[in-house]
Amino acid sequence: MPAVDRLLLEEALQDSPQTRSLLSVFEEDAGTLTDYTNQLLQAMQRVYGAQNEMCLATQQLSKQLLAYEKQNFALGKGDEEVISTLHYFSKVMDELNGLHTELAKQLADTMLLPVIRFREKDLTEVSTLKDLFGLASNEHDLSMAKYSRLPKKKENERVKTEVGKEVASARRKQHLSSLQYYCALNALQYRKRMAMMEPLIGFAHGQINFFKRGAEMFSKSMDSFLSSVTDMVQSIQVELEAEADQMRVSQQELLSVDESVYTPDIDVATPQINRNLIQKAGYLNLRNKTGLVTTTWERLYFFTQGGNLMCQPRGAVAGGLIQDLDNCSVMAVDCEDRRYCFQISTPSGKPGIILQAESRKEYEEWICAINNISRQIYLTDNPEAVAIKLNQTALQAVTPITSFGKKQESFCSSQNMRNSDTENDKIVPKAAGRVPETEELIAPGTPIQFDIVLPATEFLDQNRGSRRTNPFGEMEDESFPEAEDSLLQQMFIVRFLGSMAVKTDHTTEVIYEAMRQVLAARAIHNIFRMTESHLMVTSQTLRLIDPQTQVSRACFELTSVTQFAAHQENKRLVGFVIRLPESTGEESLSTYIFESNSEGEKICYAINLGKEIIEVQKDPEALAQLMLSIPLTNDGKYVLLNDQPDDTGGSPSDNRGAESEA
Repeated sequence: MPAVDRLLLEEALQDSPQTRSLLSVFEEDAGTLTDYTNQLLQAMQRVYGAQNEMCLATQQLSKQLLAYEKQNFALGKGDEEVISTLHYFSKVMDELNGLHTELAKQLADTMLLPVIRFREKDLTEVSTLKDLFGLASNEHDLSMAKYSRLPKKKENERVKTEVGKEVASARRKQHLSSLQYYCALNALQYRKRMAMMEPLIGFAHGQINFFKRGAEMFSKSMDSFLSSVTDMVQSIQVELEAEADQMRVSQQELLSVDESVYTPDIDVATPQINRNLIQKAGYLNLRNKTGLVTTTWERLYFFTQGGNLMCQPRGAVAGGLIQDLDNCSVMAVDCEDRRYCFQISTPSGKPGIILQAESRKEYEEWICAINNISRQIYLTDNPEAVAIKLNQTALQAVTPITSFGKKQESFCSSQNMRNSDTENDKIVPKAAGRVPETEELIAPGTPIQFDIVLPATEFLDQNRGSRRTNPFGEMEDESFPEAEDSLLQQMFIVRFLGSMAVKTDHTTEVIYEAMRQVLAARAIHNIFRMTESHLMVTSQTLRLIDPQTQVSRACFELTSVTQFAAHQENKRLVGFVIRLPESTGEESLSTYIFESNSEGEKICYAINLGKEIIEVQKDPEALAQLMLSIPLTNDGKYVLLNDQPDDTGGSPSDNRGAESEA
């Protein structure tokens, strides 16, 4: 493993767990150095004070010099020269055991003073800066916790501004204290080596000058060795000065940045959002449930790794798995009056963890990144290009216009283009000729409804004089009597993506075009919220049921479903076309798009089977033959077969092959 010799000042502001982990290594090294310095000083004081026991004292000093190699410093840059030098001096100490009897003043000035200065000045400075850095970090954490609890009410803008300034001040204070602390720890690695050399040089010179036999003992080889050691110390001093100048310049550059670096959510109106991310890292608040009705929020460092969401607390060496993101879903949620919250659900639809970002930019980038990862884009050869291509395709879609006049005009034109000879429950098979143009399928500017509570044509219905009929067929009665008598009953977990009026139901291309426009509009307008429901398919109706209250949200007669299909690439997308009568005597066509936890082909097959049951109910023999081909459940319901040919959608006549299961 390569040795780490310095802390990067550029990473002080981010304060990531990796930086904290590296910082702990430097702190451990400083603590070890402090302990060793105190031991070395005690040994030198013994030499100074115990003149009558000089031999024993110098022998102890020799042993202590050899102990430097066994300290196992976490940072070992330059220790080879120090260790070799200490080994040589230990040998000299053994030779001078009987000669050190009168060294009081010289030892005090040349041996003890540098070590005392190093301990009192350098090591004490590091300890003080460590305490200041801890206080600044705690103050920053408190201010961030206060900022995270800000409500979304507009009347609290003054409080939000004050808290934002408080966060910026605390973050700047932490940044300044961390820079000073990092610089001191980096400089300590150089001062450590000098502090080990200087007292020994003074000790050696004192021996030469003090004893009459010094000239005999300290030969020219010893003089040259001391000279080389002095040169080495001077070179280290030069390196220290150059490093200090470089750190000083870097510190000034890092502190001269704009205040937006310290202030969270500085650009709320138009943040620069990268929607092509396939990996993301940063701090988020994690919601933890501590009781039946009580929760806590914990600020942790999250990052993605492949298809996994990882979490790494401060001080931890590595991160741990939080959730598998493959085929998951993510949506914005309202949680405890906090801003920028979103929830990650499992592929089965079970709600997962709830997280809070510190800004709108982080909030939307996290949602986009998780959406990209859930599609398993990271497994492709060039995931960045695939993500860019998918988002560019979404941005090229037609954005719904907001003019009421254009919506009314487009709706009328779509009604005029309907084929009057087509029956409600019959579908013209796909034409084998040209692919219809987009304008032939959906009128430009057709409004898109993203909420399941209101129908896609409600905007048009408000302008009509007569009372609007509810195309969803919502009921106040919570019971479903047709389910009891139905020969078919299948339940699917779906999420409503959007609905819109269409001009034709003669081809499944209208469903694919509606899917493209709905998904593109959601991407362009940053709409991530989806309503989850249970889709019950019977031989009479399609019913959307609230999973919590079991209340029917919408109900469609199966005979009104004129077209249905699953997406050819994204198998979880499914849609169908509904033909409904209007109060004016005309008929409307609307397409509804859903995302299913299972394959959309299974829903298509269930709808097709239900429509076949309706068609053969008039012929008892045909009905009996159809029912004999389908196995029964314990309660007398029919389950769907899995041995059908693969087909992704269409009319009742061409959707028999969609694979499904009970």
